[in-house]
Amino acid sequence: MDNSKRTVVVTGFGPFGEHTVNASWVAVQELKKLGLESEVDLHVYEVPVEYQTVQSLVPSLWKQYHPQLVVHVGVSGMATTVTLEKCGRNHGYKGLDNSSFCPDSQCCIVGGPDCIDSVIDMEIVCKRVTASGLGVAVSVSKDAGRYLCDFTYYTSLYLSHGRSAFIHVPPLGKPYSGEDLGRALKAIIQEMLDLLDQAEEKIHCQQHFH
Repeated sequence: MDNSKRTVVVTGFGPFGEHTVNASWVAVQELKKLGLESEVDLHVYEVPVEYQTVQSLVPSLWKQYHPQLVVHVGVSGMATTVTLEKCGRNHGYKGLDNSSFCPDSQCCIVGGPDCIDSVIDMEIVCKRVTASGLGVAVSVSKDAGRYLCDFTYYTSLYLSHGRSAFIHVPPLGKPYSGEDLGRALKAIIQEMLDLLDQAEEKIHCQQHFH
């Protein structure tokens, strides 16, 4: 494997409910067109709004790509900003998915911790992207909503020991276009990768001193 290349996997969701066109997948496709830095290998996936598919797909992405970072993107009808989610929650999944299914246990991982935080400091990412004058409002949230978004995030955080991120986008045109959202994803993910690099350098230095 080419070590100079870093792998990033970004997922968006397929249609559900009133979201016949899911803004998250449109945004991810726009990001794919823009690409990340040349040394980043970007893979994108559309995730069906189904608990059981998530349970098999998310582990397979980690296994197949061994990515440095996985970023899941979802739409929120209530969002007016691009929202960075700090953590995923294990319990409280009562909403039925596209196949009218909901986990009997109403949780992601039986016996897993209640809440898992991302290793990425979303407050710093938010500040940096806002300061860059992107023209897209970015905010931070601690509640990803106990539906497929939160379920996917928690599953990914659990598998990756926190090396995942979740971004909620507003529906298209409320107020941003798919292109705007794609630009925002690109800026946000670049900042996340920078923070991960800094964290790794720190760990590397500490190992050096011991």
